[in-house]
Amino acid sequence: MPERMRILTGVRPTGPLHLGHYAGALSTWLELQCEYDCYFLIADYQVSDHADDLPRVRSAVWDVALDWLAAGLDPDSASFVIESGVPEHAELTTWLAWLLPVGMLERNPTLRAEMEAIENPDDATTRGKSVPVAFYIYPVMQVANILLPRAHLVPVGEDQLPHVELARETARRFNHDFKPIFPEPEALVGRVPRLLGTDGNVKMSKSRGNTIDLKDGADVVAKKVRVMYAGPPRGANEPGEVEANPVFGYLDAFDNDAAEVSDLKERYARHGVSNVELKDRLTRVLNELLEPMRQRRAQYEGNMARVRDALEHGTGRARAIARETMGRVHEALDLDYLRKYR
Repeated sequence: MPERMRILTGVRPTGPLHLGHYAGALSTWLELQCEYDCYFLIADYQVSDHADDLPRVRSAVWDVALDWLAAGLDPDSASFVIESGVPEHAELTTWLAWLLPVGMLERNPTLRAEMEAIENPDDATTRGKSVPVAFYIYPVMQVANILLPRAHLVPVGEDQLPHVELARETARRFNHDFKPIFPEPEALVGRVPRLLGTDGNVKMSKSRGNTIDLKDGADVVAKKVRVMYAGPPRGANEPGEVEANPVFGYLDAFDNDAAEVSDLKERYARHGVSNVELKDRLTRVLNELLEPMRQRRAQYEGNMARVRDALEHGTGRARAIARETMGRVHEALDLDYLRKYR
């Protein structure tokens, strides 16, 4: 039988995962893990902006693995990979850096925005940091992440599309200039491209304190929903603009009763619906979604050896493919210098 198409995707380990990760990524990964040969990467090489807080990074590696397992990802069907456990990522990054001009990085809108956020943080009390060299070149490492397992598909959020396009360009250039080793990967955007933060901000992030985490308890979820931004001020019986109320974005993403949500939107726009009613419904919907995850997470937290085994096994599988790929790269670049005088 033909080999299954391969998927590579992942997250940076900066803390526990939240609903934005679930809506934009994990819910799609759950559908893909049995159909494709999936490699889910914990990209610990790519957190140089947290070099001053390495304990946070180490803790986040385990948080991410626990959240993946709690969400229902199956390490028997997919491979959980720690990036630094596959040093071939760093080697391929070095060789690809020979091929990519600086201008290609500087044109990347995501990189520019992230560098600006590091140097000029929203919190005025937080002194801005210089951008580490490793952060500047992390798009090259993302390309290496994708090409090393010779991935065909890359599930990403909309903001990561430039990285996939850079991987496609790099694959084309390497295949043309040397040997055809790498597939040109295709991007696969999740069903919910972006979920607003609870404060209404376009970006949901731990640093802003505007997330609902997958591991949050029922009371914490209720508290966060109760204070979340729900559009411009209005009376309980005053019509509102559906698109201006982020609560509806959450209901669209997580409420399985689309007919009732549609009815809510119609009543909200025509006669008005109180934010209390909307938030009570959202609280119930979210806790129904998260409760099975809390239970699975508790089971794995009681047996962390299973989590370690999942990471060890998946990283080992990824390393085997990485060695095969780098063997082909070495051959294509004719790097066996010592062969000349054998």
